[in-house]
Amino acid sequence: MHLQGVLPILPTPFSDNGSVDEASLRRLIDFELEVGVHGVSILGFMGEAPRLSTTERKQVVGTTVDQAGGSFPTWVGVLAFGAAGAIEQAREAQELGAAGVFVAPIGVQNDQVIYDYYASVADALEIPVAIHDFPESFQTIMSAELIARMANEIDGVSYIKLEDYPVLSKMSRIQKLAPGSIGIFGGLGGVYFLEELQRGSRGIMTGFAFPEVLLEVYETFRGGDPERAAAIFDHYIPLIRYEFQPKIGLAYRKFIYHRRGVIESTFIRPPGMQIDDYTSAELASIIERVGFSLDITGVQRVELPQPKPFRRSPPA
Repeated sequence: MHLQGVLPILPTPFSDNGSVDEASLRRLIDFELEVGVHGVSILGFMGEAPRLSTTERKQVVGTTVDQAGGSFPTWVGVLAFGAAGAIEQAREAQELGAAGVFVAPIGVQNDQVIYDYYASVADALEIPVAIHDFPESFQTIMSAELIARMANEIDGVSYIKLEDYPVLSKMSRIQKLAPGSIGIFGGLGGVYFLEELQRGSRGIMTGFAFPEVLLEVYETFRGGDPERAAAIFDHYIPLIRYEFQPKIGLAYRKFIYHRRGVIESTFIRPPGMQIDDYTSAELASIIERVGFSLDITGVQRVELPQPKPFRRSPPA
């Protein structure tokens, strides 16, 4: 399998009483299908995976795979305190029809322990493994040299979701050390998506509640028009930047998906931040400024504004 493209990290919808909202999850998958993304990623931090029970994890994975109906692949996040737990989660996802898993590192700052951990998980599976490199969340630093070694030596470690600053220089370093051995996907809310494509990324796995934008940037760039891709990216970067705020980004995304008619509730399981009325209005204003509307359900068209006529200043 040669994975590439836009695979949004999806939130897990809940009802107002805190239970998993399967109907909203199915609508969310239908929405992503309508957008035309290349797959979805679930049960990452954006999916509140640590706040789900084992039964709920199975429900979310099974529902997502079922609703996708083979139209696109489902990738599932794995986060555990040891290899046994990670293998259990990953095998569970595999049995339910996941196309692959993106695996957080074990919380031990030792290169050989990390290497052995990924080797154990990959050896236990028939589906590919993506390394999830996000030390800001996992508190584990993996060097480009370690990542390249795993890519070159461990069968099944085929991809990386790269979210370690400075992300662009690390990306180029990994490519130099492991040419052709690992497919690199960006994250970080899409803030560096254009530059990642320019450096040869396969695509992106990130949360963003207007996936139409990421898809348009990707397809325009891959279609041979990098200048237009850059113009699209530059036009929508105020929204991308605002939505990607640590600690509260999930609340923004659930708010947007709710207003777009995709999910029923904005409920976030504790501990989780909510947004106030002023912030909601501020976010809505930015959405309107880039040309979208929260009052429209369904997919919205990604467009560049018409350039304003150039007027020379009168002579002094």
